[in-house]
Amino acid sequence: MSADHILAIDTGTQSIRAMLFDPQGRLVDKVRVPIEPYVSPQPGWAEQDPDYYWDNLCLACRRLWEQTRRPKEAVAGVALTSQRATMVNVDAAGRPLRPAIVWLDQRRTEGLKPVGGWWGLLFRLVNMSETVAYLQAEAEANWIRIHQPDVWNRTHKYLFLSGYLTHRLTGRFVDSVGCQVGYVPFDYKRLAWAKSWDWKWQALPMDPDLLPELVPPAETLGQITPQAAQATGIPAGLPLVAAAADKACEVLGAGCLEPHVGCLSYGTTATINTTHRRYIEVIPLIPPYPAAVPGRYSLEIQIYRGYWLVSWFKREFGLREQHIAEERGIQPEVLFDELVNAVPPGSMGLTLQPYWSPGVKVPGPEAKGAIIGFGDVHTRAHIYRAILEGLAYALREGMERTERRSKVPITELRVAGGGSQSDAAMQITADIFGLPVARPHVYEASGLGAAIDAAVGLGLHPNFETAVAEMTHPGQTFQPNPQAQAIYDQLYHRVYRQMYKRLKPLYRAIQEITGYPAR
Repeated sequence: MSADHILAIDTGTQSIRAMLFDPQGRLVDKVRVPIEPYVSPQPGWAEQDPDYYWDNLCLACRRLWEQTRRPKEAVAGVALTSQRATMVNVDAAGRPLRPAIVWLDQRRTEGLKPVGGWWGLLFRLVNMSETVAYLQAEAEANWIRIHQPDVWNRTHKYLFLSGYLTHRLTGRFVDSVGCQVGYVPFDYKRLAWAKSWDWKWQALPMDPDLLPELVPPAETLGQITPQAAQATGIPAGLPLVAAAADKACEVLGAGCLEPHVGCLSYGTTATINTTHRRYIEVIPLIPPYPAAVPGRYSLEIQIYRGYWLVSWFKREFGLREQHIAEERGIQPEVLFDELVNAVPPGSMGLTLQPYWSPGVKVPGPEAKGAIIGFGDVHTRAHIYRAILEGLAYALREGMERTERRSKVPITELRVAGGGSQSDAAMQITADIFGLPVARPHVYEASGLGAAIDAAVGLGLHPNFETAVAEMTHPGQTFQPNPQAQAIYDQLYHRVYRQMYKRLKPLYRAIQEITGYPAR
């Protein structure tokens, strides 16, 4: 049997998946191991034992080999994708020195020395000093350096979760360029570690030797070691091919290789991404992230709490549907879609702004969520539909901002992530954007994107264009309903687009009075 299958490992926030893909992008086998997203030793903290991720990765792989009918000899290589901005400090042997700080962590480091010199002057001239200070305060490295200097002084390498797991698999301190999404001194334009004169070294003081070697997507990170083979069941010596962070892989797995095809991710963080060959800052000083394709950029606008809002609603208001679904033996999403479909487009004027967590620039750090337009006709079904509509409004605003900056109209949309499984959410998206909206042919779009990187790197396909054409296929497509689209256009322009600027002074007052969100 020829070795032409790919093992893709996706270490997400809620679970770890081990998947086998064939060269046509078919998901041959999959094992999902649920994990606890984090533990919270103090309010606002989010941490996890790095070995917990490794142990569950090993478990997922071992279970995959137990259930699959494909022999290990069919596997040509391995690709790894993981959650972004989860940080691990390790010693020279690769042993963690403290729990990983998970991307959901909210701790901040105030009172840091501002960036000075010419950089500081420039930031003051362009009114970006507050943004840079915000980034400094958010950086996990600064918190550890200030509050746990003993840990920082003993740190041999400061790694993303992807780099830590890569070391466990290959024994090398190396990571993919495509995984560098977070507060590190990375030059997002050059797709390399920042030059010594770059302002990021002032904002994030650290020895450059703390950072791993970087490899572009589709190149080899190393080979599976005998120790990793024993723990995971992956054959020793198989190449681990560089992929990218989960969002970037999701974009690639959804088939969004060209800039006119937008990828909506309906996950914990809701995003709209497009892939470009040019470096474009949609929001000044907020860079595009590395794409899963070498040398390309992923322009991204994100709604931080995104489809977490849907989970919040289900937890707080959806217990009835969950109990009924369990009794009937059906998925709860079926009943939640019925809730949505019982309400007309526009939710009878109920309009939601989904800023449950503030942003850096858009929205600003003072932002809060809001729901306006309540009347005695509104029920929890209206609230649920307003959540889905509000998320789509916010992402449409992000699309329009991207189009203005890139000068490239978006003509197609693909939707991935957990929310894409709702037909009601897909139809609302098509109606609000006024564009056809399609699901990828497989739900595991991030795993497929990692497999595409490996397929190109291993020579199973000659280039990314061929690999995307062979391995990705649009699934069910939803067309805009003209009547609903007309209602949404008016609500979007005349109501939703006005909310933030009208409410911003009130958000600032709330922040000043209560101290939340922290300045």
